[in-house]
Amino acid sequence: MTVPPPQFPATWGSPCSPSSQTQTCQRLYPRREGCPGFHLHHPGFHAEDLRSPFCLTALEPQNVNWQETSNRRAHHTDRFSSRELILRRGQPFSFSLNLNRSLGDGESLAFITSTGPYPSESARTKAVFPLSSGTSRGGWSAQLVSKQDNILTISISSPASAPVGWYTLSTQISSRGKDFVLKLGTFILLFNPWLPEDGVFMSNHAEREEYVQEDAGIIYVGSTNRIGMVGWNFGQFEDSILNICLSILDHSLNFRRDPATDVARRNDPKYVGRVLSAMVNGNDDNGVISGNWSGNYTGGLDPRNWNGSVEILKEWKKSGFRPVRYGQCWVFAGTLNTVLRCFGIPSRVVTNFNSAHDTDRNLSVDVYYDPYGRPIEKGSDSVWNFHVWNEGWFVRTDLGPSYNGWQVLDATPQERSQGVFQCGPASVVAVREGDVNLDFDMPFVFAEVNADRITWIYDAYNSTQKQNASDTHSIGRYISTKAVGSNSRMDITEKYKYPEGSSQERQVFEKALGKLKPHASFGATSARPLAREEREPSISGKFKVIGILEVGKEVNLALLLKNLTSDMKTVTVNMTAWTIVYNGTLVHEVWKDSVTISLDPKEEIQHPVKITYAQYEKYLKADNMIRTTAVCQVPDEAEVLVERDIILDNPSLTLEVLDQARVRKPVNVQMLFSNPLDEPVKDCVLMVEGSGLLLGSLRIDVPTLRPKERSRVRFEILPTRSGTKQLLADFSCNKFPAIKAMLSIDVAE
Repeated sequence: MTVPPPQFPATWGSPCSPSSQTQTCQRLYPRREGCPGFHLHHPGFHAEDLRSPFCLTALEPQNVNWQETSNRRAHHTDRFSSRELILRRGQPFSFSLNLNRSLGDGESLAFITSTGPYPSESARTKAVFPLSSGTSRGGWSAQLVSKQDNILTISISSPASAPVGWYTLSTQISSRGKDFVLKLGTFILLFNPWLPEDGVFMSNHAEREEYVQEDAGIIYVGSTNRIGMVGWNFGQFEDSILNICLSILDHSLNFRRDPATDVARRNDPKYVGRVLSAMVNGNDDNGVISGNWSGNYTGGLDPRNWNGSVEILKEWKKSGFRPVRYGQCWVFAGTLNTVLRCFGIPSRVVTNFNSAHDTDRNLSVDVYYDPYGRPIEKGSDSVWNFHVWNEGWFVRTDLGPSYNGWQVLDATPQERSQGVFQCGPASVVAVREGDVNLDFDMPFVFAEVNADRITWIYDAYNSTQKQNASDTHSIGRYISTKAVGSNSRMDITEKYKYPEGSSQERQVFEKALGKLKPHASFGATSARPLAREEREPSISGKFKVIGILEVGKEVNLALLLKNLTSDMKTVTVNMTAWTIVYNGTLVHEVWKDSVTISLDPKEEIQHPVKITYAQYEKYLKADNMIRTTAVCQVPDEAEVLVERDIILDNPSLTLEVLDQARVRKPVNVQMLFSNPLDEPVKDCVLMVEGSGLLLGSLRIDVPTLRPKERSRVRFEILPTRSGTKQLLADFSCNKFPAIKAMLSIDVAE
């Protein structure tokens, strides 16, 4: 692309008004009338300092060809929709500089790169380097590749440790003992996972394609006994997303407090990752997303309705950088993944099932029930059915090479770290080895996957609590991420911990607890061994699902009770069912029952549990989760607590492509949905998005559906890129807050 002549700053000469040009020039250069040279392009500036009294033509660039297409291809940035010159650090880029004449004797060119509001050479946010014929290693350098008449082809190299962000490139012309600086243009510099010298280098091609270049993915949700998935549009290459991601850094608390230091530290992926983990949540800094786990999402979008990060990031910018409402953990993680991949830090989204939120650093979480089986929100610990975070791939120069590789980054605001809601980077290797003394936030992340779960029965009537059970196995299960190159689930639990129940796993736990002892609170709520007679109950119980679990249908369970002894037992059972949010927040009690059951020696019985749609309909959230509990009491024995979280399936939403998909050719897509209820569903909205398939998102209002009615909605998409692309849909109405669908579409050239 050819650019117009550069803008000449005041350093190029003295200001004058066009009407005074002739007079001034005659005063300075009496041999020649008028004012040739710079005035042709830039009235208002004299370039007298560049001319001799004989009015030789000043040396000036006529135009610059940035060779964007070839540079972007070489730098693996050609997928970005925006048209800026986007480069990766540590790698040369070329451009042509067309001068108005050849360089004369005693004239030379140098270049200046600068980034941030206060560039300085000492902070390495500014560099001045000459145009040379040889190559230099390490820092910024400029090499003359070829010279044809007045056209110079120049190659500039950046260091592999340069800060990322917006840069200005200027040329410094030295002529007859004087230096003049002229801005040539701007470019964006990103991390370079293709370059062995870069701290984010990833050697495996397939992994690099997945963790840097893939712009759609899958996030795992649900519970240990029912792992589900949602598609997510990362969209890091979509129009304006790179600029919004860069502006996230410029809105951080660190930048506002000390911009010069913050910009200098953007050379370090662990620093950038930590800042982003703070900025993707809106808690301290007007970051991107406002979290909400209340079950009431008035004034914003139900977190389950988002299909990806693109609409969230655009909304954040459009609102004047006010936090977008609302997000939950997978929304924070999906958005942070977009920003990390956008900057060139390899990253992936990771889900931990039965994730502990340990607030007091004692590596145990305390869960409370009352004698009637009702869960109690007492204490600040909790266990989330699932929790989603990110891993970024980079070196840990602060810890040593054995801790390089995947690092946990978590943008969900759970606990403050150094006064701010941020988390990580925490080395996955360090988590596995129990090195909880290392930076950053290791005790919290270690507990998420390793904490012991202590169950208490709390009697508010006489303010007593009894430890009911201590469970060392249930926390941190089925740690999952999308596999490389396919939509299957990859289990990475063994990267985080040794096999559950192995001697190594307990040794690591004791090692971690030992390191935390000065901070741990071993009070009434920490684990203690149960007395022998308490430890062996005379009965056992569990909930079993009978039939199918679907929204709109009756929930049928059975409580299985077994007498483990050779004596007759009488059991009093108090049961409840609550609708919940996935992080354990209680919404509403929807069912309760109490029974007394006699069990013969070794007898096993099934007690039926039925919860009707009418009972749970008004209180079910988009999570579709119901927590059932039973407290089973044999006289003069400790209670046996039985619990199970169940997830109800939504009716299916089907997407199908009606034509062969080709680049820049409209394609028809059809959505099919059947109302399974015996009542109408209204306020129906279909939201569709997919990077490379349509620009922005599509919102379609769907007419009210009568009972059992089937809906068929057709819409058009316009693919912009070839390859396998992911189309995502969210259907919401008054009875179903968020039904998801995804479809892979192969787009031909």
